[in-house]
Amino acid sequence: MPQVVDKIYLITGGASLIGSHLADALLAAGASEVRLLDNFSLGTPDTIGHLQAEPRVKLVRGDVLRLSEVLDASQGADGIFALAGFLTLPMLQNPALGVQVNTVGLLNTLEAARFAGVRRVVFSSSVAAYGNAEAPVLEEDAATVTATLSPVSAVYGVSKLFGESLCRLYAQKYGLEFNALRFASVYGERQHARAVNANFIAETWQRVRRGEPPIVIGDGKEVHDYIYVTDIAEGCAAAMTSDKHGLVMNLATAVDSTLTEVVQAVLKVCGSTLKPEYRADTRAVRSAGGTHLGFSRKRAESAIGWMPRVSLEEGIRRYGRWLEQQRHD
Repeated sequence: MPQVVDKIYLITGGASLIGSHLADALLAAGASEVRLLDNFSLGTPDTIGHLQAEPRVKLVRGDVLRLSEVLDASQGADGIFALAGFLTLPMLQNPALGVQVNTVGLLNTLEAARFAGVRRVVFSSSVAAYGNAEAPVLEEDAATVTATLSPVSAVYGVSKLFGESLCRLYAQKYGLEFNALRFASVYGERQHARAVNANFIAETWQRVRRGEPPIVIGDGKEVHDYIYVTDIAEGCAAAMTSDKHGLVMNLATAVDSTLTEVVQAVLKVCGSTLKPEYRADTRAVRSAGGTHLGFSRKRAESAIGWMPRVSLEEGIRRYGRWLEQQRHD
């Protein structure tokens, strides 16, 4: 990514799974400075511990709900990655704060970008924006369906739709460039415990390593599109540097993986002969899902030249290696 060389970037929600890997990618591509803005209400310093000694990284303790702090952090930046946001589980625990961060927090980020003269914002949206929409292939212009969602899932998805519309408004009114990326189920090393689908992988791995049968929820046919965090980081960087902008794009593998397939992949990577145990679904929170998703990745491929590179099995192998390191540290 030669366009990154000597550029300055701000990542809001920088002390996060995606933020830490995005910082890695930008630094490797030659960025002169990467600013990580975080108030550590959800993220932890451990997530970016490996970056503390990097002179090009500037950790900014700040809050996207305070416009002045985002504006200060935006000065001189070439681009902003708007990652700060509440996922479904934290949204359930604190709906008032979650809604504010996902709406006013992004509004403040766009305002700061406008006043600071930042060229482009890349917004972390979510495939939750589709709700329970159904189609053989889900493309970005599909209508959203929220009628059958749980309230928290609906609120989270709508907050991401609102964010996309805010980006469009600022592009139209102020000429601020943006790309909005609908992330599928992101997982990987430095994973937190706030993502429902990634948690399932971690819990399965840990049970297998303890010699306990992995638990499959329901009949195991529920599917998700699991995407490794390094692929997401590369997609974010490509969305920032591409000559295409003003787009909403899925960052997904376009592969539906059932819960049973995830468990089988974990068993294979661990070399285990344990048999999965099927249990009734008693989850208090679950993301939108069914037995078919079908997210398309064609727009991201054609517009920004992005394709995922890490398969589910390889991703689980990498994630598992990191989980093992955490057990021994």
